Amino acid sequence: MTNRTFRQNSTDAKNGSQGFTLIEVLIAIVILSVGLLGMASLTVGIMNGNKISNELTTATTLAEDKMEDLRRLKEIGYLNVVAETKADCSSPYGEYRREVLVTDDSPAPNMKTVTVTAYWGGTSKEDHKVELQTIFGR
Repeated sequence: MTNRTFRQNSTDAKNGSQGFTLIEVLIAIVILSVGLLGMASLTVGIMNGNKISNELTTATTLAEDKMEDLRRLKEIGYLNVVAETKADCSSPYGEYRREVLVTDDSPAPNMKTVTVTAYWGGTSKEDHKVELQTIFGR
């Protein structure tokens, strides 16, 4: 009788550990798919954020370069600092435009407020912009 009980227990143990059922495998695949889709959308969002950051950095650098050019002109002569209309930047920055605005509404006499604006994006190239402003004195 002892042998019979032992055989029955070992048979039950073998039948209970036959592996995963089809339902368990399908549930695991669904959970894995949801996780991977979430990571894919996160990756796309990160790539778009990096592109916007790169464009913003480029526009800021182009505006700073123009501001430095104006500072050099001011050293030559205060009257040389004049406004410029929107114009495309040279290659390889053709999708960017710059504009220089010079006004005399500064807080003190003999000063000019200079604003350099860089535009980019979209069909009109004006969806985004960066503005730098300073005051030049004589």
